Amino acid sequence: MVVGYCMKCKAKKEMSGAKQGKMANGRDCVKGKCPDCSTNMFKIGKM
Repeated sequence: MVVGYCMKCKAKKEMSGAKQGKMANGRDCVKGKCPDCSTNMFKIGKM
């Protein structure tokens, strides 16, 4: 799984439903949700 930082919980957590994507400038990113508060999470880089 992919670990990201949740801004709402202020802690590192594993993303649920993580999906690989691309930003507008062509860089890779990972998007998912916090398993506790369902806030959107975002990480630059590959899975």
